[in-house]
Amino acid sequence: MFDKILIANRGEIALRVIRACREMGIKSVAVHSTADADAMHVRMADESVCIGPPSGAQSYLSIPAIISACEITGAQAVHPGYGFLSENANFVQIIEDHGLTFIGPSAQDIRTMGDKITAKETAQRLGIPVVPGSEGGVPDVESARKAAADMGYPVIIKATAGGGGRGMKVATSAADIDVAFSTARSEAKAAFGNDEVYMEKYLQKPRHIEVQVFGDGKGNGVHLAERDCSLQRRHQKVFEEAPGPCISPEERARIGKICADAVGEMGYSGAGTVEFLYEDGEFFFIEMNTRLQVEHPVTEAIFGVDLVREQIRVAAGQPLSFTQDDLVINGHSIEVRINAEKLPNFSPCPGKITAYHAPGGLGVRMDSALYDGYSIPPYYDSLIGKLIVHGRDRPEALARLSRALGELIVDGIDTTVPLFHALLAEPDVQSGDYGIHWLERWLEENLGG
Repeated sequence: MFDKILIANRGEIALRVIRACREMGIKSVAVHSTADADAMHVRMADESVCIGPPSGAQSYLSIPAIISACEITGAQAVHPGYGFLSENANFVQIIEDHGLTFIGPSAQDIRTMGDKITAKETAQRLGIPVVPGSEGGVPDVESARKAAADMGYPVIIKATAGGGGRGMKVATSAADIDVAFSTARSEAKAAFGNDEVYMEKYLQKPRHIEVQVFGDGKGNGVHLAERDCSLQRRHQKVFEEAPGPCISPEERARIGKICADAVGEMGYSGAGTVEFLYEDGEFFFIEMNTRLQVEHPVTEAIFGVDLVREQIRVAAGQPLSFTQDDLVINGHSIEVRINAEKLPNFSPCPGKITAYHAPGGLGVRMDSALYDGYSIPPYYDSLIGKLIVHGRDRPEALARLSRALGELIVDGIDTTVPLFHALLAEPDVQSGDYGIHWLERWLEENLGG
């Protein structure tokens, strides 16, 4: 087992990893920019190293600075958290070239699943169901017209190197295809430096269902059921729950086994998430995230496992501490993402926290790096906390979430807490009857977009 782990991240996810290390008796090293010198993850770690100025590109994304921090502190392994360098295959390779251990999958698996076309081809080979779409990239508008005609409208054009909703355009008819194709390519080039796009059938009312998987790197894989992440704004999740309220036990067992078998065949190591669109009883592969997800706590809640601990164990060459038969769902869990944003426009709202009180009680968990007097810097993502609740069933979890939101105090800035109070009053949210487009429509009708 490792003696010391460096966490190449910040905020609540860095704290999350530090806590797992502490419980395992492992020393932790925090890295930070000058803007994060007073951050909670810096205070909580056993050691800390400043790796650059406020800009993420010059600090948290600086591979030489992170390698230097490892050498200075004697850290043996690096946990990437999520975001930043967590799915950068080049980073993984450099980590390994320096005799360090990356706590996550191999550079090859990250590279394979990081390209949307290669990922889809790999999924098909492994028996994972995929959305009908083009065979590889679509090089020109004529090819786009033909592919769309073959699969039928509506279609969606996506950047092969995309993410976060960028480089994605929908064409509802042949009249839309030219503009959608050229716009998607332009956005892809601007955002990712790669204008290659591909095309898929556009589903009308799908849900976003993702299956949590874990591989031991030795040909064995398990699944930890699914999460429903359908409540999204601009392709960004805001409300996640496990298990999915629309998934039957039979469907869960079927898609879970497919995903677990796939990661086993890949020889995949560590945590991963296989993401699907789900409609009318069918699952369609979107992508695989080769890292820990923001919403991993809801899975931990219903199974009583520590996914970060398992990541560390597997990276150290140890076996998983559970088998598939050990994984039995207990109750229901929901997470809401608390952002420092001002409604109704969701504009970033950094600033000084004048009062902070985390909710508590049975079945309530608050993952946050906030504290009284902390000044949220303007340089990073606006996520400032995740409120997670667990109940015996979905109605109890919803009631607990409402109660916990009422206890949460974050003064000095605007947050998205009022959004969740409003959503919990909606019959569709109470019943779980929504798809990935529901929130966008609700926001337009209630907040003007």
